[in-house]
Amino acid sequence: MEHKRLTLFAGHYGSGKTNIAVNYALYLARMGKKVTIADLDIVNPYFRTKDSERELNEAGIRLISPQYANSNVDLPALPAESYSLVQDKSGYGVMDIGGDDRGAYALGRYAGAIKAENNYRMAFVVNCHRPLTSTVEDTVEIMKEIEAAAGISFTCIVNNSNLGPETTRDTIIESLDFVDRLSKTTGLEVWMHTAEESVARELDGLQVFPMKLQKKIFDLPDTNVTAGLK
Repeated sequence: MEHKRLTLFAGHYGSGKTNIAVNYALYLARMGKKVTIADLDIVNPYFRTKDSERELNEAGIRLISPQYANSNVDLPALPAESYSLVQDKSGYGVMDIGGDDRGAYALGRYAGAIKAENNYRMAFVVNCHRPLTSTVEDTVEIMKEIEAAAGISFTCIVNNSNLGPETTRDTIIESLDFVDRLSKTTGLEVWMHTAEESVARELDGLQVFPMKLQKKIFDLPDTNVTAGLK
């Protein structure tokens, strides 16, 4: 699998993109890559990348997050060092983009430089069990809104469909048809399927899970951490 220098994760609120972004950054670090992860969510003060700061530091991953993340003050501002992800091409960058089009506006300031370098993957994280992404048609509309706000088009799909602690093997299997239809409708490849580790063990026979991110859950609700990368 080819790893782009920049990987951007975006999606609807509650899709689990933050946890996927953190796990992917850890995956790159375990491969010996120099990694920086940036929290570009200036809309949602909860479930930030900073929640996993200790694990990221232990892995040697540089974290960039809003100054007031995880405090009782939350201002819609990004740190100036965020620009280092597009300026410093000596390492890999992972960006956790804010939910929906409002959160994606923050990415717009970097869009020109990202597209000029042309070494990026823009992943749409989807949970088909969430109310506003339960149909392909609604999901495509959300994708288009995010793309318009961010100034960058999606290049692939991450299937993070789950029911939180009630997720079973069948929950994942049932999502595959939805994601396949979304892929065909948009023309985008399905890059990654995810499942919590105990559930993923029941799916080892499926080709959609050729590789796993071995990492515990970071105290975030309704998140999946074991992933198959294509």
